[in-house]
Amino acid sequence: MNPITLFLTVVFVLGGAFFLRAGQIPIAAALFVIAALILFSLKMANQWEKYVILRAGRLHAVRGPGLFAIIPVLDSIAVVIDERIQTTAFNAEQALTKDTVPVNVDAIIFWKVENSERAALAITNYRQAIERVAQSTLRETIGSSHLGTLLSERQAADAQLRDVIGQKTAQWGIAVLSVEIRDVAIPEALQNAMSRQAQAEREKQARVILGSAEAEIAAKFVEAATTYADHPAALQLRAMNIIYETTKERGATILLPTGLLDAFNPKGPQLK
Repeated sequence: MNPITLFLTVVFVLGGAFFLRAGQIPIAAALFVIAALILFSLKMANQWEKYVILRAGRLHAVRGPGLFAIIPVLDSIAVVIDERIQTTAFNAEQALTKDTVPVNVDAIIFWKVENSERAALAITNYRQAIERVAQSTLRETIGSSHLGTLLSERQAADAQLRDVIGQKTAQWGIAVLSVEIRDVAIPEALQNAMSRQAQAEREKQARVILGSAEAEIAAKFVEAATTYADHPAALQLRAMNIIYETTKERGATILLPTGLLDAFNPKGPQLK
């Protein structure tokens, strides 16, 4: 019972009691009758609620939000619909993907009632129906998808689930806002196999990159050898630079035999 109805009922009952004690029985009886009518006829719906009212078993109106009145005995409230966004969690256990991999998938659906009349009259329990439809659609989606696609293209799977479930629930006045797959669990043995496969792929890629680097380095060495062969002075300068690099540390002394110095001095033009 809403507080407004309760307050008015109490006021008229107290008024009837006052006139009853004063001996004004007709007025007291009228006030008691009004209190009973208010108690059974005055209803209040919150901002997010809709009341589906049947009159003599037929749909009469959908009321709310705010205050409204019904005719006692003749009218009845069939159901109260909450039009706020609702969430329902659902899952699919041991569902087989298209490549016959068993997976456990957890998902959540966000939905709301857009047509209170259809939600109340077209189906017995729309909340339970949404959960059942979501589960069956999830299993169908898993069965038509490869495991790799399900893991890597989750947003596409979410969109597909939203569209398919939304088409099924639209006839009940239910709008599906979004569906999110929260977790895809695969058997531990398969996880180990996939981990080894991924490790092998990374090692293969690393070897390919290393081979490409070795080829580039070899090409540079060939280019440098050609340059030194055409310009002996450049090789002499490089030799002197190597000697400098090895002796620049403090306290380091290197003794080079004269034969090694001559080896650094190729035949051809010499530096003055």
